[in-house]
Amino acid sequence: MSKYQAVGIGNAVVDVICQSDDAFLSRMGIDKGIMQLIEQDRGEALYGAMENRRQMAGGSVANTIAGLGALGLETGFIGRVCDDELGRFYAKGMADVGCDFVNTPVARGELPTSRSMIFVSPDGERSMNTYLGISTELSPEDVPGDVAGGAGLLFLEGYLYDKPKGKAAFTEAARACRAGGGMAGISLSDPFCVDRHRSDFRTLVRELDYVIGNEHEWRSLYETDDLGAALEQAATESGLIVCTRSGDDVVIVRGAEMVRVDVDAVQPVDTTGAGDQFAAGFLYGLATGQSLKVSGRMGCIAAAEVIGHYGARPETDVKAMFAAEGLL
Repeated sequence: MSKYQAVGIGNAVVDVICQSDDAFLSRMGIDKGIMQLIEQDRGEALYGAMENRRQMAGGSVANTIAGLGALGLETGFIGRVCDDELGRFYAKGMADVGCDFVNTPVARGELPTSRSMIFVSPDGERSMNTYLGISTELSPEDVPGDVAGGAGLLFLEGYLYDKPKGKAAFTEAARACRAGGGMAGISLSDPFCVDRHRSDFRTLVRELDYVIGNEHEWRSLYETDDLGAALEQAATESGLIVCTRSGDDVVIVRGAEMVRVDVDAVQPVDTTGAGDQFAAGFLYGLATGQSLKVSGRMGCIAAAEVIGHYGARPETDVKAMFAAEGLL
């Protein structure tokens, strides 16, 4: 029997969130609505400029795994933090949501714990400025074989492909998971990440069991403006692909089966974590044997919940929301 129903590997990032207007973004030189990687000095400057900030354990795949834990699955997360104030905060934050954070904070780490300064505009758009710190140093040594090998589902974060050690960690973890009878998949993370690693990601689409991305990421992966053509190509290369489309219907393809899942219009308060929680809902359906249609609908419900408040993790009982819609 698997030790974990779901395990994630990704950047262990403390999310620091505050509200801001467009004038503030312009004054600080922040590009609206995208994720930018920044250096340590820039991170400290932005952190100091934030008012009424809130912080929480984050990172894209970590948010997904936390969502799966909140839905009642046995979960584990593999990530790297320093034994500093934010690193200890992060480890406790994952434990507090019932997720087994399997890596001990690194004593006297050469880099500090990663953090992402997230500025939320009145229209709900989030502008993310991320200092990756020690999380990018994750290597195969940080991946316990019994954790990856005992995972029913393994979910990998595309951002970690920026360093060879992260690629190696993914490869070993995916092999261990699949050898143990589990399913391994990846989040494409963002279009710029896809641009940097297109060849590797094209290989992963063919080798892993499932791939989740949004329309911009899929277009980038196949270097085309024609989303239909991109998904058609992906469907010939992967066993299961999922495409979210920012308020339009979700497209899911597995072999000859293609389903479209309607998305309810929701006025966002903060779009941070929408894709992460969609993945949580969808993977929950996958893990519990639901149909693609039901799994996709679960993803949409989870995403709608998280954009209704600040922060990237659910604040209400999403499983009860599934039940209310007759999905359980």
